Amino acid sequence: MQAATFRTSQHDKSRTDTHKADCTSCGGPAIVPFVPIPGKEIYCSDCFTSRKHDGLLSKRLLKGEEEAYTNVFPSINLMPTTRASIAKMGISDPTPIQEATIPFLQDGHDVIGQARTGSGKTLAFTIPIIEKADPNVRAVQAIILAPTRELAIQIANVVKPMANRRSLNVGLLYGGHSLLPEKKLLYSGVQIIIGTPGRMLDHIRQGNLVPNKLKILVVDEADEMFDMGMAQDVEKIISATPDDRQTVLFSATVPTWVAKTAKKHLNNPKTVAVDADIHTSPDIEHVIYEINKSDKLQALKTLISEQSGPTLVFGRTKHGVKKLADQLADGGYQAEAIQGNLSQNARERVMNKFRSGKLPILVATNVAARGLDIKGIDQVINFDIPDSPQLFTHRTGRTGRMGRHGQSVTFLMPDDMKQWKIIERFIGQRFPRKRWMQERRSNIN
Repeated sequence: MQAATFRTSQHDKSRTDTHKADCTSCGGPAIVPFVPIPGKEIYCSDCFTSRKHDGLLSKRLLKGEEEAYTNVFPSINLMPTTRASIAKMGISDPTPIQEATIPFLQDGHDVIGQARTGSGKTLAFTIPIIEKADPNVRAVQAIILAPTRELAIQIANVVKPMANRRSLNVGLLYGGHSLLPEKKLLYSGVQIIIGTPGRMLDHIRQGNLVPNKLKILVVDEADEMFDMGMAQDVEKIISATPDDRQTVLFSATVPTWVAKTAKKHLNNPKTVAVDADIHTSPDIEHVIYEINKSDKLQALKTLISEQSGPTLVFGRTKHGVKKLADQLADGGYQAEAIQGNLSQNARERVMNKFRSGKLPILVATNVAARGLDIKGIDQVINFDIPDSPQLFTHRTGRTGRMGRHGQSVTFLMPDDMKQWKIIERFIGQRFPRKRWMQERRSNIN
């Protein structure tokens, strides 16, 4: 960890020398009144306050207040600090996936968990990780792989508060920014890391991440991970970990490629698929419009104007998505774009606005179709037809979630018909199509 800027003013002898460093816990900037010593833990103000509070809470629990949380996950044997963390989340009863999975992981079994978004699977693997990790061992003991930056951040938001209570450090590894802060974080002795396969593999290849003391590896959203072409990266990461590690694989579905990976890398895994309606088709109304290119923008504006809830619009290219968002904004619509050229800070800002409801229209490339856990998206519009049937499935799957009704609208130009037939054949269903202008005339009459 490097000491940084010396800020003492010669005209103000009363001021304290301050130095910049990287927070041991979150990796963010920390300002301290001393020269940082390599290997010494340093925290930003937020993490310092959180750890101080959590340390006091742990002491109180050890003094006998743990009985206050005996009603939290009562059927599962947990540490008092874990129960306190769960209680702070406003949770008292485990979901079915948590109740079935946590005991298996506590007993050291490998697990294949089949669970949909919103089932509580993140907490199902987080709790055993937190309890198995040793805060006195300054090495990576748990790796959680996620297909997208957004999902990695969502997972970290669950893991970090629980890790703080046990003085465990959590690091996020994903692309879009310099490797250097992540490298420093790994060298500081972080115990739990969460990230995307490509970035994780970069650190392994450079020797920044040496997972020789790894206890548990989690592959989350495995079907999406492999479907997105990350199979080779995931395989290489697994191969770099100890053979005696515990492996957890979570997936909404278990297609052939996921099953083969599980057979190759998991040791007599326990399979958990407890959501009774996990195979139930989501409530999605598909509307398909045959349309001319010149009519697409106005058609999009018309559909958005008729919709009061959040709308996710998909385009094919980064440039096209940005242009489309600008055209909507110029027309008075609250719309922003998320695409690969955005900085990570900009991506997170846009996603947070959309999640909170402050941004009603998000225009996106396929990057947002993966691992995007946003409740209440009423409408998905395929402004451009996706390049594969799998992408169509994942795009439309952003609506109609958790029992809600959703609508998926797809624009088809004459050149799209061949690709559309491939998509219908993959899905095993033919959807009725309407001409855009005919549909509008019939509505007006």
